[in-house]
Amino acid sequence: MPQRSFAEFWPVYLRAHSHAKTRLMHCVGTLAGWAILAAAVLKREWWWIALALVVPYALAWISHFFIEHNKPATFEHPLWSWWADQKMVAMMLAGKMGEEVGRTAPGG
Repeated sequence: MPQRSFAEFWPVYLRAHSHAKTRLMHCVGTLAGWAILAAAVLKREWWWIALALVVPYALAWISHFFIEHNKPATFEHPLWSWWADQKMVAMMLAGKMGEEVGRTAPGG
């Protein structure tokens, strides 16, 4: 059943990111992407913007294919997936992601 709202998508997204290593790779990739984007703007190296997109997606997809063994949500819900990734990284940096995963886990 397709999710109609982000609130419905979020628990599905978290289940697809059940391994801490997957979440860590997403976090590293997302932060690297933002850093590369900032550097691109500061240095006016506009081609780095492409790199700012490739690096996070590469790390995320590697984690899905080799750790989670599932398909990245980006393929079906690209905008919600991007937004969920930003939320997940923010929660990780705030130290709240473990609690959130436990809350949304089946039976949690």
